[in-house]
Amino acid sequence: MNKVMLIGNVGMEPEVKYYDTDQCVAKVSLATTERGYTMKNGTKVPDRTDWHTLIFYRQMAKIVEQYVHKGDKIYVDGRLHYNSYDDRQGRRHNVVEIVVENMELLTPKPKTAVSASAVNPQQEK
Repeated sequence: MNKVMLIGNVGMEPEVKYYDTDQCVAKVSLATTERGYTMKNGTKVPDRTDWHTLIFYRQMAKIVEQYVHKGDKIYVDGRLHYNSYDDRQGRRHNVVEIVVENMELLTPKPKTAVSASAVNPQQEK
C-alpha cells in the first residue's frame, strides 16, 4: 500500500499550470513540524520541520488555486511518487512528491468561502 497522510502549513502560494482545455496541475510546498521536547536529563531537542511537495490534478488543482494560500493549514492524503532528473551539469537529482487524492482545508475561511471544505477527486470521475 502506498499511502501518505499529512497535516501542515502551506509554505508558498500554489504554483498552478494549465494544459489542454481547462485542465491544470497545482504544486504546493507543505511544512510539517514535529514539536521539540526536553529529555529527562535536561537536554532540549528542538522542533524539526520537514518540507513536502504536493501535486494536485484536475478539479482539485482548481480548488487549490482558488482557496489555498500561503500559511493555510491543510490535511492531505495521497501517494508517494518518485522521480529523477539530470541537471545541466549532468548530476542526478531524486525527487519525492505526494500526489494528493483527498484534501481538507483546516484554516477557517470567511463566510464567502467554500462551505464544504472536504474535497474528493474520486467523485469527479
